[in-house]
Parts: sequence; structure tokens; C-alpha cells
Amino acid sequence: MSAAVNKSLAAGALALILCAACSTKSSDGGDSMSEGGLKTDVGVSDSEIRLAVMTDLSGPYKAGGLAIAAGNQLWADTVNSAGGICGRDIVLDMQDTVYKVDVAVPQYASVAQDDLGVLQLGGSHILSALKEKMTADDVLSTPAGWAAGNLDREQIMLVGQTYDVEMINGLSFMQEQGMLADGDKIGHIWQDAEYGQNGKMAVDWYAEQHDLDVVSMPISTTDTDMTATVTKLKSEGVDLIAITTTPAATGSIALQNAEQGLSVPMIGNNQAFQPQLLDDPAMVDALSNFYMVSSTAPFSADLELSKQIAEDYTDSTDDEPSVGVPMGYSTGMVWEAVLNEACDSGDMTRKGVLAAKKKVTSLDTEGLTGTLDFSKDGEPSTREAFILTPDPDVAGGLSIEADLFVSDDAKEYKTPHQK
Repeated sequence: MSAAVNKSLAAGALALILCAACSTKSSDGGDSMSEGGLKTDVGVSDSEIRLAVMTDLSGPYKAGGLAIAAGNQLWADTVNSAGGICGRDIVLDMQDTVYKVDVAVPQYASVAQDDLGVLQLGGSHILSALKEKMTADDVLSTPAGWAAGNLDREQIMLVGQTYDVEMINGLSFMQEQGMLADGDKIGHIWQDAEYGQNGKMAVDWYAEQHDLDVVSMPISTTDTDMTATVTKLKSEGVDLIAITTTPAATGSIALQNAEQGLSVPMIGNNQAFQPQLLDDPAMVDALSNFYMVSSTAPFSADLELSKQIAEDYTDSTDDEPSVGVPMGYSTGMVWEAVLNEACDSGDMTRKGVLAAKKKVTSLDTEGLTGTLDFSKDGEPSTREAFILTPDPDVAGGLSIEADLFVSDDAKEYKTPHQK
């Protein structure tokens, strides 16, 4: 676990012990007026704004959870060093869900009592278990997942493209680069859960627009041996493989694609890669024709803000970085914009924060993402994509192949809850 997260966990625990008898709500559970005339209810005192981070810090997906949490903490530290928001420090309530619903549900009970919102919520199954509760409590939450089906609730704030828009941008890029053509056959390997189902929606839509044949290969969330799956795709003569899976499955797909002599290009969603794959030299070669779509610039990006994030991260921990670090930081920047809007409106209640979110219409994250707009119900906050490629020679393991762009197909496509 990183030093930044360890420090945050210890500070959070101490704050809870010292403040066991105090509350950030009014005594009757309704709204109150804090110092300076700011309307508040939960998670906001005269000196603090509390945001929860509910993610996997020690379980099977801890690499991603820790990286995003570290980015969250770096953002909070930066904001606090500049005077906070609305004269208040950001305090992160770190909750290790271990990627288990039965752990996350009781944790949320305390979050609902103590925190204004959820800065990071890891795991689509955990989001599913808590979605109705968060809706009823008006808790604004940012999932570390981008399924378009969750845009049906104003309480869910997705930072970046949804998985379907991602894949459409990815397939468009592959076609522009001559790695895919109208009338081709593609294989799509997808995790049979919310993540993969949203990717499938995109592949099927894109295939209709471009007269593509699709060999659809659903797998379980725990499948990692893709030998038979790639054998099937080779027998079908696919020209490209689209990947909406875990990094472990992606690694197996890449190795089998090379070893079986299929050797077709691969395009993957943002969850499909992690830098640890590059620890194996054989995997580096196998991933040489793999491309990943991302809403966030990689850790190694040549941006002023990226360089500062990288410096602060390496000063705080020896953990291996990933794209999750700038992802967590950019999520914090979104919350900063929302909270500043709420402050300007004089209402930092949960309902006030939801109203403030819709006022964020053109957020510039200094190049970490495309311009973000949270004013349109049912739509992703951006349709801009980076195309990244594995690179063992840079911190974070990813380099930019194509800078921010939006394909014509992605502009035309309508997400499931788009008005």
C-alpha cells in the first residue's frame, strides 16, 4: 500500500476517533448554516469537506484501486496546500472494500452518515449494490467504471467516455489507420457483466454502420486462459480483436494471438491493461500490436500537470504508477469544480452539490482529459479519446499513440439514456 494512502488511512482513523462526538449535520438531521452563511447538511463543517474513497486497497484489484486513490490524495493535498475549497480542507475517508459487496454495504452506512459524497467507488458490483441507497440519500458518487447504463441517475457522475463511446472511438481509429476496413470480420472478447455488455453494445452498433461481421465471445469475469477463445477466432478468420476484459485476460489473448500465428491488431477498453503485464518480455512482444482507448492521459504524458503529478507521486511512494494516478487526480479536479460551484451558490448540501454538478459545462483539466460537461442528462461528460500503446520504457507503461480526438461515429452514437 502506498505511503500516501497509508498516511490518509491513519489520518482518517485518528480524525474519526477524535471527532466521535461531533457531527457535520444539524441536530435534527436537516440543513444547517455553517460559518460564512454556507448551507450544509452532511460531511461539511466550518473547517472540512469530507469525501469518501470506497475502493479495493488490498484485494484482487488493489493495483488499480491504490493508483486511483493515490491520485485522489495528491489532488486533495494540492487543493489543501492552496487554501482548500470554500475555506475548508478536503478530508478523504479511505474505505478498503476488498472488492466485496458484503464489506462495502456496511461501510456505506458510515459514509452516508459522515461524508458529503463518494470521490471514488470501485467495482461495478459494488455500485449496483449501493446505487439505490445513494440515489435515496442524494450522495453524488464517482465510479471507477464507465458503463453507460449508470447515466440514468444524476447521483452518478462519470468522468470521461463511457465504455461504448470508448470502443467506437477505438474501432474508428483502427479503421483510419488501415487496420480495419468495411466488410471485415472482427472478434470481440467481452466480460459478461456490465463492463463487457456495454462494450458489446458499441461493437454491435459499429458493425452495423460498417458492414462488419462480429464473432462475439463472452467470458466470465474470472476467465484468464484465452487459448480456446483465440483458437476459435483464428478458425473464423478474424481481421481484428476487440477486447473488453480484465488485464489478465488481455495478456492471455495477446500471447495466444502471437503464439497461434493469428497476429491481428487488438483494440481494448481502458480497463483491459495494467503495466504489470510488461514485466514479462514475451508479453511486451505480444502486446506490440495492442492499442488501448483512454479518457485520461497516461502517467508519462508530456504535460505540465502530468509532470507535477508524477513528481509528487514518486516523492510519496515507491509503488509502480499507472494511468490510474492521473485518473484519480482528474476526478478530484471535477469535484473541485463542482464544490466551487456549490460554494458560489451558498449551498453545499447534498442537493446543492447535485445542482452544482449541472453548472459544470466546460471544465478544462489542463490536458489530462478532454473538456468535460456534466450538464446533459444521460450523456457521457466527454467523447474525446486518447489512443495509448504499451511501452516498457516509460513510467506507467503507456505512451500516447494518438492525442485527444472524437471520431465521427462517436459523435453520431447515442448512449442508452441520452435525451
